[in-house]
Formats: sequence, structure tokens, C-alpha cells
Amino acid sequence: MTARWSVIRPRAGTTARVTEPTAPTARTRGNAPSLTLPGVLLGVGLGGFVDGIVLHQMLQWHHLLSGTDHDRVGIPFYPVDTVAGLEMNTLWDGVFHAVAWMSVLAGLVVLASRTRRAAPWSWTSRALWGAVLVGWGLFNLVEGIVDHHLLGIHHVRSGPHETWYDLGFLALGALLVLAGRRLARTEPGAGPGDG
Repeated sequence: MTARWSVIRPRAGTTARVTEPTAPTARTRGNAPSLTLPGVLLGVGLGGFVDGIVLHQMLQWHHLLSGTDHDRVGIPFYPVDTVAGLEMNTLWDGVFHAVAWMSVLAGLVVLASRTRRAAPWSWTSRALWGAVLVGWGLFNLVEGIVDHHLLGIHHVRSGPHETWYDLGFLALGALLVLAGRRLARTEPGAGPGDG
């Protein structure tokens, strides 16, 4: 942060004078805006990208509708080993990625609006990155409970051990939430309810 110098406008017949530096207008960590909402939005979106890129595309363990042969809501089955089934699953994977992208975009917009006058420390703030981990963990928990258990539209990895993969996904989500909360609370000046 740099200090601002004040210039006093001269009256008619006098000269301008420069005064001592005034207090900086940039926010400091103690009175900075909350980074929780933008962090959680970023975490939800980034968690969605990790799920979609790693589990859907790279490992190809599942697609969004790959488990609809035994779902609980009556969605038609789209087998991934047929062209038509893969097309439908790829379409819904794209919708899933678009929602993840919108979450990241919303997180960046909120972050920019809250930190436009803040010091550069905002991007390295433990409160921000703790909230990102919380958001990623919340993504895993909500997506895991809703899609894997309640709707049954897919599982992390279908097969004889699918329940263990689904529970592992939920456990990872819970660990991310706990780690994120812990990281956010280590931010200097963070109180018991902050983060």
C-alpha cells in the first residue's frame, strides 16, 4: 500500500501546498470484505471441473447419466457403450461443465467486486483458499448425496464396490470442508466465526 499525498487548492493570490501523507484508502486485512462467498463459489466450480475432467473424461469412470439403468427417478437409460448413449451423456456432461463454469465466473465477479480496492494479499489470503476448499467439499457432499444416493443417476465408479467409491467421495468432501475451515481460521485477524 502506498500513502496518498494531499494537495490543498490555492486561494486566489496564494500558492498550492502539499500536506503530509493521508491514511491509505486501500483496505487492510483487519477491515477487508469477506472472501467466504467468492471462495465457496470458486470451490464449487473448481470441484465440479475436477470431477468432470478427471472422473468423466480422463478416467471415464462415469458420465452424468451413466447409471440411469437403475436410477430412482425414471430417467431413460443411456448406455455409454453406444453412440446415442454416449452422445446423450456427453451432452449432459457439457451442461454439468457449464454450471461449474458459471460458478467459477460468479466467484470471480464477486471476488473482484469485493477486492477491487483491496491490497494484493487477497489472492493469497488463507480465508479465500480455505473457502475454496470448503466450496469444493460442499460440491462433493451435495453432488454425492443427491446424484449418487438420492437420484442414483450415476456412481463414482460402477461395479461391485460402487458403494465404497461413493462413500470415499463423500469422505473426501467432508475432509475438504474441515481442512478449508481450519485453513480459513488461521488467517491473521480471523475470529471464531470468520472464514
